[in-house]
Amino acid sequence: MEESNTSTVQVGDMIQINKGSKKGSKGTVIVVRDSSVIVELGKNPNTGEPIRTVINHKNYKAI
Repeated sequence: MEESNTSTVQVGDMIQINKGSKKGSKGTVIVVRDSSVIVELGKNPNTGEPIRTVINHKNYKAI
């Protein structure tokens, strides 16, 4: 099985972050880039704004 996340993750897929300050967090992919993905982790309970972050392909796994 291929280890590259680039070909396996698409917009709308769920991932789990396995490195960095957001380690263990799960989120939904909203943009796929060449070397990273942009993930929505949830909503800010105070403002209702989405919480988003950018994750390098080697720092997450698809779930």
